[in-house]
Formats: sequence, structure tokens, C-alpha cells
Amino acid sequence: MTIRSWDIFCTVIDNFGDIGVCWRLARQLAHEHGHAVRLWVDDLASFARLAPDVDATRAVQRASGVEVRTWQPGQDDDAPFTNIVPHDAVIEAFACHIPEPFLARMAARAPKPAWINLEYLSAEPWVREHHALPSPHPRLPLVKYFFFPGFDTGTGGLLRESLLDGQRTGFQSSPAAQASLWHRLGVEPVEGALKVSLFAYRNPVLPALLEQWRDGSEPVQCLVPQGIAAQQVAEWFGSTPAQDAAYFAGNLSVEFIPFVRQEYYDELLWACDLNFVRGEDSFVRAHWAARPFIWHIYPQEDAAHRVKLDAWLDLFARHGAGEEPAQTLRAFSHAWNGYGQLPDWPALVASLPALGAATDRWQRRLQHLGDLAANLVAFCENQVK
Repeated sequence: MTIRSWDIFCTVIDNFGDIGVCWRLARQLAHEHGHAVRLWVDDLASFARLAPDVDATRAVQRASGVEVRTWQPGQDDDAPFTNIVPHDAVIEAFACHIPEPFLARMAARAPKPAWINLEYLSAEPWVREHHALPSPHPRLPLVKYFFFPGFDTGTGGLLRESLLDGQRTGFQSSPAAQASLWHRLGVEPVEGALKVSLFAYRNPVLPALLEQWRDGSEPVQCLVPQGIAAQQVAEWFGSTPAQDAAYFAGNLSVEFIPFVRQEYYDELLWACDLNFVRGEDSFVRAHWAARPFIWHIYPQEDAAHRVKLDAWLDLFARHGAGEEPAQTLRAFSHAWNGYGQLPDWPALVASLPALGAATDRWQRRLQHLGDLAANLVAFCENQVK
């Protein structure tokens, strides 16, 4: 079956993580594969912060070569799908459920669309066992396939654009490109300071880390996009996170920067010595930046996120980092994700050179898994009939 077009259904659950992955996937399918892509999103207002070209008031529009439409989870009304013919492949992303009227249209189409359930990213070993498994619909002549992104063979790999390596190298070797980034962000780099980007959920240990930065022996310049973390940092300063504002305390300087649109986020990661990332999309981009990073995984009430965090730390230690840097990263990551201890900033700083080299080795290994978008296309064409 030749795949030329896609429907992607997504809900904005964690504000930006889920839609961030789907938006990146949609653009890559359109730009690199030349496919028609229709992205269904339930929250255009949040999406528009990530993609300013999107108009939150329009139910149907085009942005970056992708058709964008609104939908509501649990919706049984056929109105949004009037005159809609499902595309060659249909993705339901991150546990959302395709509306019944659209499923009926899929079942009536000949040939039937390839139906993919794109799952959350995990390094847990069971992912390989469940990747690409079929699930026949109980009533309709449709088969859904589970597709897992991952860090190991037997998974779908990670999203990665074909030109990304060259773009990173070009940016890092171009003072003009770096100066353009700082100008766009409204930031004056502090000479000799460790550059840190901070993208995180609200975190009870953040004040302790800010104190360590303030009282540390070397300067830290922290760049915080507008959002939850910016609000918490501003509270620590007894202020509000005004864009383009700079705050100083001891050896710490903080810059509140605009929320960075997805196309420019990589440059921020490339320009920093250490990146704090959250959720899934920024987590993946931190890998390709080949810079040390700390992952704030989306917290779950049953602490299932800790299992996922440790699975990734185990895999990174086995294939990327040496024993001592891996232990330092594990301890700091545990503290950052609420394991009941305070982050040890001096230990992490001492390990940054080793962690940077380890992250570079790790991302080179991940490249051999292939790119998630290309792997999806190949899977649908070669295995789904």
C-alpha cells in the first residue's frame, strides 16, 4: 500500500508535550516526504503558542504546509467530518480515541487506511515486545497497530529531521547565527557564565537549586521561557515573569524569554551548556542537541513516571555514560523528579564535560535506529495491507 496522506488526531494534554510531538511529525511528513497531512487538534489556543502561524479562532486552516482542523474528544457528532474522506494513514496519538463517525468513514473507505496508535515514548524493556502489534476492531473491518517510539532496536525510534546534524553544526560554528538567537530572545550573554535553559513543570526543589546557583562559585545565566517554571522562578525573586526582564542574585542571573516556537527551540538547546527539559518533545530534542540535560518527566499519581525515568537512566548508563557520570546524573535526576532529596549542583557541574561526551555518543547510537517518521511510513507501506 502506498502512503501519500495522513490524518493525525491529537489532544493537548500536557499543554505542549503531546501536540509538540504531533506537530513536529506532521511537518516532517509534509516537508520531507511530500505527503498531505491533516492534523486534528482539540485546543488551538495552546497549540498557537507553539506555532504562532496558527489562528486559534479558525476551525479549518493551513499552517506550515499542514491542514489543521479542530475536534473534540468523545465527539459523536458527524458535523466536523462532513465531506471528509480519511487519508491513507490515520494516527491516534497518545491514547486519544478517534470519533465513531470518523471510524465509520475509515471502514467504508477502499482500500482501508493504515490505522496507527502512536504511543508515548518509553525506554522500558516491554516496549519492544508490544511494538507493531495488531489490534482488530471488535465491530468494524479495521486493524489498529501499536507503534512505540523508543531508544532501542525493535522500536520506532525517535523523530529526527534529515538535515538536523548539519543545522546544529552550522549554528555552533557561526557567531552570527548565535548572535541572532540572543537578539531574537532579547538576551545579552553573560561572559564566562554557564548557560542553562529551564523548561520544567512546577517543581518543589527548584528554589533549592536557585539558591545553589546564587551561592555557587561560578556564574550561572538561566534562560526561562514564559510558562510554569518562569512563574515559579519569578515568585522566588518576589516578582512576576515579565518578558525581557533580567533578575540577579549573587552568581545567578535569570532572563525570562518569550515562549520559543518549535522551529527555534533547537537553537536554544544548542546555545546552552545544560538544558532542563520536560515532557516528551523537548526531551527528544535534548538528545539531538548533544548537550547535557536533565529530564523533568510528566508526574503521575501512581509514580509510574519513576519507572520510566529509571528505565531511561539505565539505558543511558549502559550505552552512553561512564559509571561515575551516570551515577551523578541519576542522583540529580531523582532529586529533580521528587525522590525526596535535594539536587547536588556542584557534583553535576563537575560531571558536565563527561556527560556532554556521553550524550554525544548516545545520540549517535540513536541515529542508527532510523527516524520515527520514516519508520512510520515504511511500516505502513510494507506491513499494513
